[in-house]
Amino acid sequence: MTRLALRTLPVALLALSASMVRADDIPNNTFRIGEYWVFYHAYADNLSGPFVPSDLNLSVKNVQTPYLAYLRRLSTHFTLELAFGIPPLTKTYGKGPATIGSVPYNGVEISSARWLAPSLLMNYVFLDDTYKLRPYFGVGLNYVVLFDRNSTAAGNAAAGGPTSISLSNSIGPAVILGLNYQITRNWSVIASYSASRVQSQLDAHTGGVDRTSNISFGPQTLVVAAGFSF
Repeated sequence: MTRLALRTLPVALLALSASMVRADDIPNNTFRIGEYWVFYHAYADNLSGPFVPSDLNLSVKNVQTPYLAYLRRLSTHFTLELAFGIPPLTKTYGKGPATIGSVPYNGVEISSARWLAPSLLMNYVFLDDTYKLRPYFGVGLNYVVLFDRNSTAAGNAAAGGPTSISLSNSIGPAVILGLNYQITRNWSVIASYSASRVQSQLDAHTGGVDRTSNISFGPQTLVVAAGFSF
């Protein structure tokens, strides 16, 4: 081995050792907390069943709710993400005729429900760990459980009496596009936009009368959050 090689070998080994320490020092677990803005792009079939006027439909109001997520770093470019929001109260409004008989309908709140909607995503993170600002893209599945379903007094009046509501659960694809900015080794901030496919069957039971509709919620969500890695 030449004298030059002997001189440079310790330097090379030291540099390799330092890079290995830096790589090993990158945290693999991250918790995020922030805010979800949920924008529904809902479409519903007209309500069908006995004594239902034509063109009787529904609309859904956008909501905002706290966001929580856990991420597991699998490699430099891949992370597994489990994300969900605190179940928001989602309100449904009548859409169609101004009244049903003498009962106001169009634009009136007729029902509400809460839903838990965890998403499991595999994210590809662009660039490497030396960059502070890194875009990412992910695909996965979204599962929605709808609960605490209630018909309002106006909804009961429009239906002709006390009404119970059921909404089927949903599973569908989800995609996400985001930016992660690493402030320090442990702290980061992110902004993301995601879309998922959520479909549910509505069944409204009033006495012995059943009315149904199929609803596609089509939610798109904006998230701003802070992350802590360890």
